[in-house]
Amino acid sequence: MAMDEEKLVDDGVNVQVELEETQRALREINLMIEQSQVELTKLTQRNAAITTHLQQVQTKIAQTSPEEIRMAYDSALDAQQRLFVMRGQLEKLQSEKIYLEKYKIILERSSASLPGPVSGGPASGGAKSPFAGIEMIVNAQEAERQRLSRQMHDGPAQAMSNFILQTEIAMRLLDIDPAQAKEELSNLKTSAMGTFQKVRNFIFELRPMMLDDLGLVPTIRKYVDAYKEQTSLDVILTITGSERRLEPYLEVMIFRAIQELIGNAARHSQATTLKVNLDMGSELVRVSVDDNGKGFDPEVVHGAGSLGLKLIRERTEMLGGLFEIDTAAGKGAHIVFSVPAHA
Repeated sequence: MAMDEEKLVDDGVNVQVELEETQRALREINLMIEQSQVELTKLTQRNAAITTHLQQVQTKIAQTSPEEIRMAYDSALDAQQRLFVMRGQLEKLQSEKIYLEKYKIILERSSASLPGPVSGGPASGGAKSPFAGIEMIVNAQEAERQRLSRQMHDGPAQAMSNFILQTEIAMRLLDIDPAQAKEELSNLKTSAMGTFQKVRNFIFELRPMMLDDLGLVPTIRKYVDAYKEQTSLDVILTITGSERRLEPYLEVMIFRAIQELIGNAARHSQATTLKVNLDMGSELVRVSVDDNGKGFDPEVVHGAGSLGLKLIRERTEMLGGLFEIDTAAGKGAHIVFSVPAHA
């Protein structure tokens, strides 16, 4: 009983230390937001001035040399790109601030429910907060949102800015150089088609609609086919057992886990071949993922990094399943998890 009380005290200390760190991070991010807002105001004013100059050039386009027109449009494009980047940075900071504020509320509630000193000191080694699972899930969700946010900002959002300027250039060239205008419109069409495909890929990653309509197996097949088209990674998918619909929560969990494991192999392992096996057994659904990459220290799943692997393990164990990793540096990775096929 005394050991239980001591552990609760240690948990209280850890939560308090984490709360103080979160409060410090919030103060820093508030300062960064203020500085970014000042810079955004300057860039907005600069963009307005350059836009005014561009409009003046457009009113005298017949008397303006092609080089001057190009320079005016290039300056406008550069100003808009800088503005987009700064807005994206500010949005990211504001998103992080919202996350930290939510996390701070969780820690404050945790601190109120656990014994411990009012002001934090060094955390006791080995103690694990009972809210570690919540923290891990929130961190993993925010990490994924930030990744998609960066991809959207660097891809479609940036492309949209270019579309606007390409359209304006083509409209102005229609009267003075129809051939060049046609070329600009052709380039615009090609860029728009590429951006449209990127947006479709983002939507599929966020929530593939066919997962609800057709189920786990068709969705995984579609995902693997699309992934092979987008990357140089050779993904070999094998499906065994009885193909059927599972409980919705189970299909989502398995799909997200496979998505994470394939993404990890592509981003971190330097693998060229990846084998994915989905066994739809009558009692257990078993997934194995093997790659020929550089491998890693299996203890990483217990450390501060690799939120994705920890989240897969946590969810698997919550469902009464098993999660195993067999890997070493330079020897690739073999990751297996299985969950009961029935609720």
